[in-house]
Amino acid sequence: MSARVKYHIIYRHKEEYPISVMCTFFAVSRSGYYAFVHRLDRPEKDAALAETIAQQQERSFRTYGYRRMWLWLKSQNMFRNPKTVLRIMKKYDLLSEIRRRKRWQQMGQQVHRYENLLNREFHADRPNRKWVTDISYIHTKQGILYLSMIRDLYDNSIVAYKTGTQQTMNLVLDTIRLAMRQQKKAVAAELQLHSDQGFQYTSRAYFNLTQAYGITPSMSRKGNPYDNAMAENFFSILKTECIYRRKPATFSEANEMIDRYIHFYNHERHPVKDWRGAAGATPLLLKLNISYLGSLLFCPYIMGQCTLCPGVFSMQRHFSFSDPPKESNSQQSRSRHPYLTERHIFT
Repeated sequence: MSARVKYHIIYRHKEEYPISVMCTFFAVSRSGYYAFVHRLDRPEKDAALAETIAQQQERSFRTYGYRRMWLWLKSQNMFRNPKTVLRIMKKYDLLSEIRRRKRWQQMGQQVHRYENLLNREFHADRPNRKWVTDISYIHTKQGILYLSMIRDLYDNSIVAYKTGTQQTMNLVLDTIRLAMRQQKKAVAAELQLHSDQGFQYTSRAYFNLTQAYGITPSMSRKGNPYDNAMAENFFSILKTECIYRRKPATFSEANEMIDRYIHFYNHERHPVKDWRGAAGATPLLLKLNISYLGSLLFCPYIMGQCTLCPGVFSMQRHFSFSDPPKESNSQQSRSRHPYLTERHIFT
């Protein structure tokens, strides 16, 4: 409790108890109390300026921050330090009502926190090696629909997603279960799953599920959304290209829009840029080629025409779904190439 508050209490009860006794009880000096009483009769030194600022805030629809207010005061030949203007606006609750910086808040109890293993390395050399996950809000006239998704950083495809009308723990856990059920045979031995510090991802249930599946959790730093930028990037694409263009009225309509768009995104949407040089290939087209190329995809020569595998198309320039050649035609090439597997693409 501050001394000013104590002085107010003593002043309020001055007729009931002796001043000296109350000063001793609150551990304040009598001289300080009487100085406070003497100041009560004086007008606040900032009252006039605060009134001027309040009037201007009403005229500006409470959109002026302290910098704009300082410039306006300067134009009215009222010269004050910007920090003084900020102090007065805080003291009299005259701050702008827009573009207020939100404080980072932790919802729920943080049982588990993990290292930032991803560390903004948003490229993966194999499918199902690095996943990112997050939850976003889809606004409808019925209320908010929550979308939880998992994205593979190898090809940026959506591995799994779930929606719900409540932001519960099961929404996240069911998304992971669905992803593991769909990718059970293809998941890499060292799979990283990166998330922010939401209460679902710091929970005991999330820890137990990732341990059961052998997943290594990774977590963004406190209040740093850029560490999970690839998850945020997909939500931005979804809302810009789908949700905002036709705002859903009901939960069922939103679910239908999300289903159709994610299918389009995975199977038909052609990216303009790709870090592998495979621009124009849809996300799942890359994974389908893995079934033919196998470990040939990681051949050190694959980004150019491979001299050890004559006739093999470069992944950088073309994608093909030709049937694999017969054993007799490919035996010699396989024996000479250390990375060539049983299934590969020939022109």
